[in-house]
Amino acid sequence: MNVDFYEKIWMWAALGIIVVFLASIGFTTFGMAVQPPSHVEMIDPETVRTDPEFSQPGVTVHEDGSATVVVQAMLFAFLPNEIHVPRGQPVTFRLTSPDVIHGFQIVGTNGNTMVVPGYVSQFTTTFSRAGEYLIVCNEYCGLGHHNMSAKLIVEDMASGTGGAR
Repeated sequence: MNVDFYEKIWMWAALGIIVVFLASIGFTTFGMAVQPPSHVEMIDPETVRTDPEFSQPGVTVHEDGSATVVVQAMLFAFLPNEIHVPRGQPVTFRLTSPDVIHGFQIVGTNGNTMVVPGYVSQFTTTFSRAGEYLIVCNEYCGLGHHNMSAKLIVEDMASGTGGAR
């Protein structure tokens, strides 16, 4: 079998790239001690509906003006379905699911996370513009996935009542 000189160059180059990729994976895994995060907050999916924090999903506005939003993502709804948060203040979203993997995306913002059963997902963002935002599930979760949405209303809390309705 006769292999052309240029074909040999490309074969050796491809082999070199594969070796570099495998070496970098090995180095980051073993050399840098990369491990799954140990600080992840876990929750039993079977007790989400009776958990002290997640059994009453909604919004808590703190004295400093910041807010914490507790959300359950379930087949095929978010609880609460309408969320009111303050404009210009940090809003922390805490989410979990009792059933399957869901997504939580606040359309038009940087608010986006996966909601995995057994884990508590959390992120904090600040909304500078008042108005209504659509919340959608962006992870396929079953036949009713396309209907899974909620509404986020960002408002000046001095004029609004706040909280989930």
